[in-house]
Amino acid sequence: MRIFRLGLVFLPAVLVMLAAPPLAAAEQSFRTRYDVSLFGLPIGRAEFESRFNGHSFSIAGRFRSAGFARIFDRTDGTVQASGRIGTRASQPSHYALDYRSGKRQKKTTIRFSGGAVKEATNQPERSHRGADWVPVSSDQLAAVSDPLSAMLLPAASTSEICNRTIRMFDGEIRADLVLEPAGSRESFRNAAVTCRARFVPVGGYRKGHSSIAYLRDRARILIGFQPVPEQNLYSPVEATVTTKIGTVRIKARTM
Repeated sequence: MRIFRLGLVFLPAVLVMLAAPPLAAAEQSFRTRYDVSLFGLPIGRAEFESRFNGHSFSIAGRFRSAGFARIFDRTDGTVQASGRIGTRASQPSHYALDYRSGKRQKKTTIRFSGGAVKEATNQPERSHRGADWVPVSSDQLAAVSDPLSAMLLPAASTSEICNRTIRMFDGEIRADLVLEPAGSRESFRNAAVTCRARFVPVGGYRKGHSSIAYLRDRARILIGFQPVPEQNLYSPVEATVTTKIGTVRIKARTM
């Protein structure tokens, strides 16, 4: 489950990279599928139905491990988010994650108000945090989004996309994703703009966690975005993330 969990923290693309369809005055619904691969082999799949009504949104998705990854890590789950699109960032109101990995069951719910976390619950709760645990303060839970909503990026042009910091909280880990423009040789062919992303852990993790350290110090993350027609809004369409065992690639397709 580690690949899926970290993906939900710093890049919803790893299994739940968000599809952002055009907004409209009347309610519209869209379905999108994301395929996740490692060494060219499938390891995961996610499908989303997104509903938009003006600037309000709700997203419901299902994800699962796939291919050879399912032999070693049978993971199935659902994720939901809802809220509004703001002028500079999304403003979620509710987020819920429910998954099973092997015999382990995990549920997370987050309630937001005014851009801040008002309540977050995890079942089961983490019991032994230890002396190396980095806590999350209440100040760090202001002006944040859940991992799904965070990747809805309001912007008037591509020049605004890769010059921002995305503040995320998944119910336990608080992290920033610092975007900057990628070089021309790094850019995805089918994206209007490609950003490099730097993962910065803020709280809710162990200092000695090897995967967190790798993401912070060594991981190379690229995210490609496309504009949503007739809207000042951009959404991710492709991403790559280096891990300790190889590069994970995520690509979107419409359904």
